[in-house]
Amino acid sequence: MSKLPLIFIDGDQGTTGLQINERLRGRTDLRLLTLPFAERKDALRRAEAINSADIALLCLPDAAAREAVSLIDNPKVRVIDASSAHRTDPQWTYGFPEMSPGQSERIASALRVTNPGCYPTGAIALLRPLVQAGLVPADYPLAIHAVSGYSGGGRAQVEQYEGADAANAAPFVTYGLALKHKHPPEIQLHAGLTQRPVFVPSYGAFRQGIVLTIALHARLLPSHASKEKLRAALERHYEGARHIKVLTAEQGTAAERLDPTLHNNSNDMTLGVFGNDGEGHILLCAVFDNLGKGASGAAVQNLDLMLRGM
Repeated sequence: MSKLPLIFIDGDQGTTGLQINERLRGRTDLRLLTLPFAERKDALRRAEAINSADIALLCLPDAAAREAVSLIDNPKVRVIDASSAHRTDPQWTYGFPEMSPGQSERIASALRVTNPGCYPTGAIALLRPLVQAGLVPADYPLAIHAVSGYSGGGRAQVEQYEGADAANAAPFVTYGLALKHKHPPEIQLHAGLTQRPVFVPSYGAFRQGIVLTIALHARLLPSHASKEKLRAALERHYEGARHIKVLTAEQGTAAERLDPTLHNNSNDMTLGVFGNDGEGHILLCAVFDNLGKGASGAAVQNLDLMLRGM
């Protein structure tokens, strides 16, 4: 291109938007378009900004993201949507580059990319390769537990833990007890499951980071499945991946705990397979930053792929 690509972040003052801005600061291979504070909710100015961009990143609530897409009349504008509005829409490319062979290329050439949810990123990273390898049945009765930093709740929750009343903030909260969270359909679709998994999210009194765990009973797996074969399948799938690493058997044996803040401020993820062979219990684990690989880091990774495809 004769000019540097123009990138517009719609919602650049939210948690994800601010993080994307920070990650793009100082880049010389693109131009960032921002609106003055007084114009951020002006539909006309937002429409002008979106339609003038080469790539628009939407860091908005679901309804606002859908509205933003409806404002686009320039057929050349490409979009990365960080909301959950389009994550199960077949017309949008799922923005998880390591999910399957060729996914990076699909993202690079896509007109519409939907960023994965933070929790689904870990669940899908663990489950999809194992389901495809025939090691975890697609109809396995899965229960997924995850603990995130409080920043996953957005600006209001950050204020609760970092504002004037921070001393009264709960040290740990499990939520979504009606089991109607928005993430299970996304996990089911992209992990290749035939049954909706139970999803139990929590957050703790730390700013960012996630530990996600999935417990399996070996007796419910195919007879050829084992802790070692599950680990080997993950190692094969992510061989050569820049941002996702699988703990070796030796590293898994040596590990006694998982720190959710391990990958804070990065776009990296660590996967592990642990277990008790005598009891036939297996534990799949993912550790990553809910603001990194779970949000802004993934958005910038997708942006770079789309820039490469221009």
